[in-house]
Amino acid sequence: MRTGTVRGPGIPDHRSAGRYVWWLVVSQRGRVAAGATYGSLWMVGLMLPPYVLSRAIDEGLVPGRLPVLLGWVSVLFAVGVANAWLAVMRHRTMTRIRMDATFRTVRVIVAHTLRLGAALPHKVTAGEVVTIGIGDVGVISQTLTMTGPGVGGVLAYGVVAVLLLTVSPLLAGVVLLGVPLLALLVGPLLGRLQGAESRYRERQSGLAARLTDLVGGLRVLNGLGGKEVFADRHRREARELRDEGYRVGAVTSWVQALGVGLPTLFLAAVTWLAARMAAQGTITVGELVAVYGYAAALVVPVSFFIEGGYDLTRGLVAAQRVVRFLRLEPDTAGGSGSAAADGSGDAAADGSGDAAGSRAGDAAGSVVGDVPEAASVLRDPASGVEVVPGLLTALATARPGESAAVVDRLGRFADSAATWGAVRLDEIPLPQVRDRILVADNEADLFAGTLRDVVGGRRDRTEEAIGRAVRTALAEDIVRGLPDGLDSAVEAQGRNLSGGQRQRLRLVRALLADPEVLLAVEPTSAVDAHTEAGVAARLHHARAGRTTVVTSTSPLLLDRADRVYFLVDGRVAAVGSHRQLLAEQPGYRRLVARGEDEDGTDDSLTNGSGTNEDRVNEAGTGESGEDVTGTTHGAGPRPETPVTKEDA
Repeated sequence: MRTGTVRGPGIPDHRSAGRYVWWLVVSQRGRVAAGATYGSLWMVGLMLPPYVLSRAIDEGLVPGRLPVLLGWVSVLFAVGVANAWLAVMRHRTMTRIRMDATFRTVRVIVAHTLRLGAALPHKVTAGEVVTIGIGDVGVISQTLTMTGPGVGGVLAYGVVAVLLLTVSPLLAGVVLLGVPLLALLVGPLLGRLQGAESRYRERQSGLAARLTDLVGGLRVLNGLGGKEVFADRHRREARELRDEGYRVGAVTSWVQALGVGLPTLFLAAVTWLAARMAAQGTITVGELVAVYGYAAALVVPVSFFIEGGYDLTRGLVAAQRVVRFLRLEPDTAGGSGSAAADGSGDAAADGSGDAAGSRAGDAAGSVVGDVPEAASVLRDPASGVEVVPGLLTALATARPGESAAVVDRLGRFADSAATWGAVRLDEIPLPQVRDRILVADNEADLFAGTLRDVVGGRRDRTEEAIGRAVRTALAEDIVRGLPDGLDSAVEAQGRNLSGGQRQRLRLVRALLADPEVLLAVEPTSAVDAHTEAGVAARLHHARAGRTTVVTSTSPLLLDRADRVYFLVDGRVAAVGSHRQLLAEQPGYRRLVARGEDEDGTDDSLTNGSGTNEDRVNEAGTGESGEDVTGTTHGAGPRPETPVTKEDA
């Protein structure tokens, strides 16, 4: 295997399906040229044995000249060996062409998926992406097969025409007119196939989306009693897809049958005509054998023409779906950095630096401003929130969506007039924003892999760094509970973990990314009060001196914040410490009290008889972030309450 810098797939031409397929061809023009050369030589080589055989019969066998016969037999053997070698090289080259096209399309799709980022679920269904990745990619690459035998078939057609002219102009005319006639007979069926294939692909992606939703929401459906309703709907759509598949199969069967049957009938007609001419003495026995051989060999390129048209029709349908996906544009504020938004940073994990990704960054940050070199204040004019560098800032509101919207604006995942220092966020190149500001969503995806890879993101992390992050997120029990510790397998979306475990792993991942600014949305909403107290203390200690924003209504977390913003209808109603707001803002007090009731915590946390710090220290966790070893007072510890979408 060659080593060196891995090149990106290049910039795809998505102006049309045909242009995209052509882009796949020109992207590997050297290999395609080699495949066309091998295919042409092989196809032309198939026409030589009939000619050599006719000479062997007329010049050696009929006159009884054994040395001449042996000479022509030797030539025939050499032609056969050469054709066998050309066939092997053609097949190898065409396989590489197909594989290159497959992985080039896959990389383009992945790069564009990362570019769409958080906007992806709003613009295309999961079933559509799955259908493209599983089915359409292979169909498109199969289309490139025609660049080899297709070119060779044209040349072979011309060679046969020339050879037949030396035998009989009548036979040459029949062949020259007959082959285009075969293509015309199959043409209308290819048009019908394209329409049927398009409808089938659309239904297939819809069914895949339905199945994805069914599997992802199975636990919810069980709770609501709606599993059978969705199952019945899936069965009905599956039957409709099957019927559409039958229609595609009917047209395909005719195309393939004609691809084999018409050339065979054509061969029979040419052979019958040549036999009559031989019986009349117009051509020799050797020429009769040659004409039969030419016609038989010509079946191969004719079949390739028909199969090539079939592959091209299906390939254009598949390419149209890819082109439609590539035309999707990310949200103007989101760009390609959403993969980094959950701390994984996989958007640049392969280091390919392909043009699609760079173009995304350029488009999103076309107006370039001065990037703040030092830690600067983040301001959201829409809400009035100002995030001071080096502090732990909390956003509390009765509507979680309002605080999440503030985070989206400060993290540049939504259009806004938010500023960083003296510069508007949307005037800063997006990659630089993503490198320094991290949005940690409490529902961010967890990808399948080892626990170490899941929390590590795009960089290799040391055991010490992972240990610190795991300890801060109070996730030691997760590592200890898995059979192989950090090397244990985690299923996609963390399906083998509880809701609270998944949330803590997301926090571990965000902490390991170690961003300059961490914006965490409800980082402790799915854990019990005992765990939440420990996480609050350790998070404050671990992020000391670094800018951190959390959204929460938990008094355990709010009491650890250096500054709390109380939002009403999306605007700042008050700002201060947790205790100041408790004393001065009745609305904030009611909000936090409700959160305490929901969390099962003690009222003494906010009525002056006790503090969160007392609670945390009694539980065994102090400012230094020691392990939580005790139990909470009042309501006591309770099991993790999964409230994320996965566990709804």
